[in-house]
Amino acid sequence: MTKITFDEIRPYDLVLMGRVAIDFNPLDYFKTLVESSTFKKYVGGSPANIAVGLARLGKRIGFMGRVSDDRFGEYVVNFFEKEGIDCSHIKPCENGEKIGLTFTEILSPTESSILMYRNGIADLMLDPADIDEDYIANSKALLISGTALAQSPSREACLKALEIAKRRGTVVIFDIDYRPYNWKSADEIAIYYSLVARRSDIILGSREEFDLTEALIQPGADDKQTAQYWQNLGAKIVIIKHGKSGSTAYTDDGRQYQVKPLPVEALKSFGGGDGYASAFLYGIFEGWDIRSCLEFGSASASMLVASHGCSADMPNAAAVSDFIAKAKAEHGDVFSSEL
Repeated sequence: MTKITFDEIRPYDLVLMGRVAIDFNPLDYFKTLVESSTFKKYVGGSPANIAVGLARLGKRIGFMGRVSDDRFGEYVVNFFEKEGIDCSHIKPCENGEKIGLTFTEILSPTESSILMYRNGIADLMLDPADIDEDYIANSKALLISGTALAQSPSREACLKALEIAKRRGTVVIFDIDYRPYNWKSADEIAIYYSLVARRSDIILGSREEFDLTEALIQPGADDKQTAQYWQNLGAKIVIIKHGKSGSTAYTDDGRQYQVKPLPVEALKSFGGGDGYASAFLYGIFEGWDIRSCLEFGSASASMLVASHGCSADMPNAAAVSDFIAKAKAEHGDVFSSEL
């Protein structure tokens, strides 16, 4: 069985870097943004959501990032601190860059869209000088989000952090997290995604995200070819997500495991991926078998698409376990399998 080995004496379980945003989710359900007039504010951005999710699951979390030097930046830091996330390496921008704003449109439980404002953005101002080697060396793992690679100086900061992590024996997790904003070309995406993926221990992404990553390497690859390629370069776990069809984890011992979404009455079609990642990684940190990690991740994803928010609605471990138990009592133990 594949097992990720962590240095258990390190004080932090995971340090994350990447996108922090403010989400505005409509309270006017099932209307377009043209028709919506009332929104609720949340901390957003994939790595920020994952950080909150893991903190609520009881893990010691740190974050390296940049926020705007204004009330929205203050809001993010205050929210993180209340969740128990270490904010000592989150810095305000010096040149007026603003935190990203995301307006979501919930047209139906299965149809949503996202409008992002990401010009002159704070999180992409993370500088290589902001990267603290001791901080990375004191964490069991480092998570790099793909959106942080979209623009300088953030991309150089990520590559510096990656090199430090490899040298100091910190496990590297790459959440591809593709968003079209700020990228200049498909070649640019493929170059920087593959640079990080080839040195990562765990890689998570959708089929579309792996296609972007491999565009210059093996265009048109299927899931098994994708997993084999990155595992030949050292990845221990490759997770490929297929939305409503579920996801498959490929491990470096040649096994593969599939999990289906746990049934839920959805409110929206976004947010599930961050719940999945945080809960799956929680299982990895706990030393669980892959099937249990996948079920925990899938359950959290289902809970998130049934809720209005993302970060604010991340569940604790007891809630996820109860959700799984109820799903199995009603539908049977049919959600995960080894293929």
